[in-house]
Amino acid sequence: MSGPHVIRGSVTLPESELQWRFSRSSGPGGQHVNTSDSQVELRFDLVSTEALPPVWKERALQRLAGRMTGGVLSVRASEHRSQWRNREAAAVRLAALLAEATAPPPKSRKPTRIPRGINERRLREKKQRADTKRGRSGRDWH
Repeated sequence: MSGPHVIRGSVTLPESELQWRFSRSSGPGGQHVNTSDSQVELRFDLVSTEALPPVWKERALQRLAGRMTGGVLSVRASEHRSQWRNREAAAVRLAALLAEATAPPPKSRKPTRIPRGINERRLREKKQRADTKRGRSGRDWH
């Protein structure tokens, strides 16, 4: 593989905690597909890992609860004809998934107050428009 799989900052996925499984892919490749195991399934045990800081691990477990089976996160890749490229794609996908799941929550939005002058101007213009329309409804207007 091409080096460590960086999640964010200096936190990486250790190769020893990744479990690879290969099977026949249904994707492109013609007769080659029938003979080679190019589909890749990458599994990462999120519950028992020590690679992530406890806060990140807790966040990831909470956010990825629906995607995990028995505390194990699984990612598949079969879009390429070669097993090597599918391995790369699966590793990148897993790292991106964990990076998104461990990201800190966004800051809460504080609603801004509308300045009084803007509201007054809006009401004044609304009144002028109503007066203009009211002036058009008389008998002399036709």
